[in-house]
Amino acid sequence: EDNPHNQEIFRKTLIHQQHEVTLVDNGEAALEQIRRNPPELVILDLSIPKIDGWTVARTLRSDPSPTLSSLKILALTAHAMKGDRERALEAGCTAYLSKPVSPRQLVRQIQDLLAA
Repeated sequence: EDNPHNQEIFRKTLIHQQHEVTLVDNGEAALEQIRRNPPELVILDLSIPKIDGWTVARTLRSDPSPTLSSLKILALTAHAMKGDRERALEAGCTAYLSKPVSPRQLVRQIQDLLAA
């Protein structure tokens, strides 16, 4: 997520749910952070600067490391046109939520992904 206001809302929501949160504001920084310290789940805005989320997801899926290529990726995006969900899944995202999303929806989707 590259919007500071949304970052803060998501960060507080996830910390309240006992999740550890690392924020970055562009795709290049996301890939660097993920490679350095692979998380259990990536929440990825598909329209982020430098390297878009579509490319980040494809890059992770094609990584030779099983840890990175099998990461759970939640696409969280304003892309809500017909076919965008399918495109996100084809790019390698595990799940898809379109904005605006409520904190409750976000938490529920994360719980579902982590339980799978």
